[in-house]
Amino acid sequence: MSPEELVNKYSDMAYCLALRLTGNAADAEDLAEDALIKAIRGLAGFRGDSDAGVWLYRIVMNCWKNQLRSPRLAFWRRLRGFYSAGEEEEPIDPPDPSPGPGPQLEAAARSEAFEKAMSSLEPQDRAILILRELDGRSYSEIAEVLSVPEGTVRSRLSRSREKLRGLLRGLLEEK
Repeated sequence: MSPEELVNKYSDMAYCLALRLTGNAADAEDLAEDALIKAIRGLAGFRGDSDAGVWLYRIVMNCWKNQLRSPRLAFWRRLRGFYSAGEEEEPIDPPDPSPGPGPQLEAAARSEAFEKAMSSLEPQDRAILILRELDGRSYSEIAEVLSVPEGTVRSRLSRSREKLRGLLRGLLEEK
């Protein structure tokens, strides 16, 4: 596979995963770019014994984990959180006015609670839920991406789902 093929075929996938992991477009662009650069540099070492998409997923996940550990980036995340704490983000898509506001408000509240619960999970819990529930990756693919046995994926996924359920219950009961 050439670098051009890698970028053309998998750059959107890398960005989507990065966006789900980081929660904002600017960090996602940086993360996806870093991962693609590392993938291109390591392309010669790619044995081809696994799907290139799974291989790139692993690179994105490793880059994200490295960023989480970086004290420099932690400072900027805290600073951005401090200045944006009171700001509300505008919705990307306008709501559909046809069924009336009741169901839309309820769906918006559930979606907001889900996003809030996901962002409050530990990074490893959030990552495994994103890979399985949002990206639809198989247990074997997740095991390969995270470099853990398949049984570990199943147990971590179960615990992460339970944590998410508890957070969602608490958030939805508040409303």
